[in-house]
Amino acid sequence: MINPTNDYGELTLLLSGKAGQSLHWFPQDVSSSRLAAVLVGMANSSGGTVFIGIAPRSAQIIGVKDPQDVIDRVFQAALLSEPPLVLPVPILESIQDATLVSVTVPAGLPHIYSLDGRYMIREGTQTNPIPPRRLRQLLVERGVIQTESLLPPLAYIDDLDMDKVQSYIHMPGLSTDEGAEQVLLRRGCLRFEGKGDQRATLRPTYAGLLLFGRYPQRWLPSATILATRFQGATFSDQFIKQEMSGTLTDQLKQAEIFIRDNLRTVVNLLGMVRQEFLEYPFDAVRELLVNAVAHRDYNMQGDSIHLNIFSDRIEVHSPGGLPGPVTLDNLLEARFSRNAVIVQVLSDLGYVEKLGYGLNRVVRAMHDQGMRPPRFEEVAGTFRVTLYGDTRQMARKSLNGLKVFPEMGVNLRQETLLGFLEEHRRITNREYQELCPDVHAETLRRDLADLVSRGLLIKVGDKRATYYILKHG
Repeated sequence: MINPTNDYGELTLLLSGKAGQSLHWFPQDVSSSRLAAVLVGMANSSGGTVFIGIAPRSAQIIGVKDPQDVIDRVFQAALLSEPPLVLPVPILESIQDATLVSVTVPAGLPHIYSLDGRYMIREGTQTNPIPPRRLRQLLVERGVIQTESLLPPLAYIDDLDMDKVQSYIHMPGLSTDEGAEQVLLRRGCLRFEGKGDQRATLRPTYAGLLLFGRYPQRWLPSATILATRFQGATFSDQFIKQEMSGTLTDQLKQAEIFIRDNLRTVVNLLGMVRQEFLEYPFDAVRELLVNAVAHRDYNMQGDSIHLNIFSDRIEVHSPGGLPGPVTLDNLLEARFSRNAVIVQVLSDLGYVEKLGYGLNRVVRAMHDQGMRPPRFEEVAGTFRVTLYGDTRQMARKSLNGLKVFPEMGVNLRQETLLGFLEEHRRITNREYQELCPDVHAETLRRDLADLVSRGLLIKVGDKRATYYILKHG
């Protein structure tokens, strides 16, 4: 039984007379063709739900008298699509003593769907034809067109660095008696252009240039990594920046050096044993960059992969959303590659596993170092992963220069607070609660009052405008 005001938020919108890109409704007598158009539009977008048994103009719930007939019509509509839509079994929902048929179109379907030769997409409450440019982008996103396998204009075999090619084909474990051209052709780094064997010309694909090109950025200017280390927790004018170009492996080698040079070293003393390690697991950061160069959308030009190192976190932005059937809900289990050629060669070179467990290794590395799980997001056409720093660890590191703190017996929460102030200069009550989300607000208030009474903090302002700063000296 659905509670329209609590348990089913989407139906609450429906009852208020509103619809959206992911929600639509029909009366019981909807035709299969009308239903198919909306299902196809949702399948080519981000999925959605269709309710059958509601008067469209008033959003009045009228119910369906013959649910099985409606369910049969749903399957007929799904079969009108090309390729046929494979949908979950429709669900019968009861509300206000009426029966509705609920049809779900999952997000992340692997194909581009058409109806009578027409490709459609949801735009707000409407189902409209897909503009040609958006259709091409969708074909690339879902792997129907693979940018890496296309032939760049005016690119020839001479544009490949044959030293890199020879190093690749003679790698241990890549046993082959074939010549360089045959290996690259089989790998998808070369393709024949032209009709007939006599006229066909062997040319490098985008993948071939990215992996073995003398200068891939001639054809793909944005196929780079832009790494930046900022001084604080936000974008600022004080930073260290480096752009990595060349082949994908060249970029990854440059990025590894940048990471080691710009991640801080944390020192722990366990008895008489001194332990040093980077503030983030090196393997986790490296894996994120390998994942980005292997799976980014190379059809999207105009932006690079971004590695942003802040004082409290690391962000890696990769152009393009998640590929094919991969969603934020299944990305740790899904196995789908937008750039299968690039993944294969990087796997041969030891950078990635074809099994696709890279992001799982990132999660595990963060867990093993006692840090928060990564955050995965799709933001404005990019896939972003955030690694959060260990605030207590950074606090202990920062306290090395403040000899008086350990002697005064501050607790771990207060160490975290003092370390935060070494980086950020000021803190509010709310920010302290964000640092210690599982601690009662009154306990945190007493922590602050205690540090003020000890002469370690200075309280500035009053009521909601209150904040705290360190008292040095």
